[in-house]
Amino acid sequence: MIVICVPTPLTATRDPDLSYVASTTEQIKKTLRAGQLVVLESTTYPGTTDELVRGILESSGLRSGRDFYLAFSPEREDPGNATYTTTTIPKVVGGCDADAGDLAEALYAQIIARVVRVSSAAAAEAAKITENVFRAVNIALANELKVVYERMGIDVWEVLDAASTKPFGFMRFNPGPGWGGHCIPLDPFYLSWKAREHGADTKFIELAGEINRSMPYYVIERLQAALNERRKSVNGSRILLLGMAYKKDIGDTRESPAYPIAQRLIELGARICYHDPFVAKLPDTRSWPGHPEFHSQPLTPQLIASQDAVVIVTDHSNVDYRSVQEHAHLVIDSRGVYRAPHPKVVKA
Repeated sequence: MIVICVPTPLTATRDPDLSYVASTTEQIKKTLRAGQLVVLESTTYPGTTDELVRGILESSGLRSGRDFYLAFSPEREDPGNATYTTTTIPKVVGGCDADAGDLAEALYAQIIARVVRVSSAAAAEAAKITENVFRAVNIALANELKVVYERMGIDVWEVLDAASTKPFGFMRFNPGPGWGGHCIPLDPFYLSWKAREHGADTKFIELAGEINRSMPYYVIERLQAALNERRKSVNGSRILLLGMAYKKDIGDTRESPAYPIAQRLIELGARICYHDPFVAKLPDTRSWPGHPEFHSQPLTPQLIASQDAVVIVTDHSNVDYRSVQEHAHLVIDSRGVYRAPHPKVVKA
C-alpha cells in the first residue's frame, strides 16, 4: 500500500501545479508490482487520479483494476484543533473501481473511526474541493460584510455574535486580514481551472478569491487612515506586526496574509518588525522569496511603546493583549480581539 501526500500548489498564473504528484508517481512506477494499492491524498481537481496518476502508473505495463489498485482519499486536517484528530475525522474514500474502493476502505478502517465511501475517485476529489470552496466563499462573505458594516459604522463582530445565537440556518465564519494556509487560498482555483476545460464558469469562486486577496490591502488602508489622523505617514513609521502565522496558535506561515501586509508596508517605507510566539524567524522562502531574514521580537512594553502602530494579523491565544492596548500608541485589530470601543484601537 502506497499513499501519496505531496503539495499541490499553483503556478505564477494561478494554474494547477501537479509536478509533485507527477514526479512522485513516476518514482512509484519504477517499482510498482502486482497487488499493490496506491492512494492519492493530495487535494486536486476531480479527475486527477483517473487521468494523471493512472496514466503514469499504467505506462509501466500494469493495468489499474487488474494488476494494481488506485484510489483517492483526501487529507482532512485542522491545525491547532484539539477536538478533532486524524483518527476521529471521518475519511472519505473513492476508488477508480469497486475493488480499489474496497481495499482503500479496508486500509483506512484500521486507523480511522469512520470511513465514508463514495462511488468514485472523482467524487472523493470533488468532495474535498467542495469543502474548501465552501470555506473560501463564506470567508469572503464575512470579509465583504466587514467592509460594508465598517462604512455604516456597525461593528461586524457584534453583528456576528448576535447572528450566531440563531440555533438553525446560520453557520458562523469570521472575517480577517485575508486567507492563508496550503488549502483555502489554492484549492478553489483547481476547480475553476478544471471547470474551464468543460466550458463552465466559476464566477462565485473567482469573486471570493478576489475579495479574500484584497483584504491585506484593506488592513493597510485602515492603518494609513489611522496614522493620517495622527499626522503621521506610513513612510518612516515603525510598525509591529503581531502574528505571522496564517491562523491562531500554530506556526504555519504558508500563504499567510501577513506576507502581503509586510511586503506592502516595506514598499511604503515603513520600518517593520514582528512578534509571533510560534514563528521564530522568517521568511518562508516559497511564500515570501528573496527577503532578508526577520526574527520574532520579544513582546515587551518597551517594544510596544516604541512603535507607531501595532497591527494584529494573527490572534494567538498566548499574547498579552491588555499590555498591547495599554502601551501601544495605535492598534489595528484585524481579528476582533478587542470588542469594546477604545480610542487607540481601529478595527480592520
